Amino acid sequence: MQNLTLADLTTEIEANARRALAEDIGGGDITAQLIPAERMAHATVITRESAIICGTAWVDAVFRQLDPRVAVHWQVRDGERASPNQALFHLEGPARALLSGERSALNFLQTLSAVATRCQHYADLVQDTAVKLLDTRKTLPGLRLAQKYAVTQGGCHNHRIGLYDAFLIKENHIAACGGIAEAVQAAHRIAPGKPVEVEVESLEELRQALEAGADIVMLDELTQDEMRQAVAITQGRAKLEASGGINESTLRAIAETGVDYISIGTLTKDVKAVDLSMRLSL
Repeated sequence: MQNLTLADLTTEIEANARRALAEDIGGGDITAQLIPAERMAHATVITRESAIICGTAWVDAVFRQLDPRVAVHWQVRDGERASPNQALFHLEGPARALLSGERSALNFLQTLSAVATRCQHYADLVQDTAVKLLDTRKTLPGLRLAQKYAVTQGGCHNHRIGLYDAFLIKENHIAACGGIAEAVQAAHRIAPGKPVEVEVESLEELRQALEAGADIVMLDELTQDEMRQAVAITQGRAKLEASGGINESTLRAIAETGVDYISIGTLTKDVKAVDLSMRLSL
């Protein structure tokens, strides 16, 4: 499990921005054509609420692709907290470009900042424990890498990126393979070196996964008492991940059971966009 960085996302960011502009502008912004092409303008984007900011590179890519004459002057960086009514960045350049790029740029910033803000809230709840909070694959189609980067800016961590970089053997995989041992053995044979994680629903299945040589065992909706027992049984032979039905009211207690990871789908799938606003001046 390795966290994404901006260096990993250069091509992805450019592609995200290109698609966003294509779907919004299409054959041309007809409203922006009301403004003389030579008219220059300034704009300031503020947040109307407290937030952990994320998405600066996506904003830069939107305006860079739209018109390289647009200058973006940031007042914050990814991972920093902004207060209500705080200026996040200033723009200067052709008025048409500033207005045409506004929605695409703010869509990225408000969504990724929402993820980072949610993650920081959850990370704060367990900040003095040893547990790592992980995201899941419950992401917006086309924005998985962007959202997973935002998770890291809020103090949480990335689980596997997709179906290709690690095994996660669940109930149906186990049934189809004929058992936990058979599934783990097949995984090691198919892709040696790839992490192998097994989802279990009981302490007996945990023992089977450990005996089979799983690297990580996901404890699916086990009770907190069972999680503590699982930690005692495992004794460091594998990493333990708690998952299923976890929310902010149960998070702290689960972290204190001694599990290594807690995966939470709500870090990316249930976020509310941060309220942003752009003010234009000529």
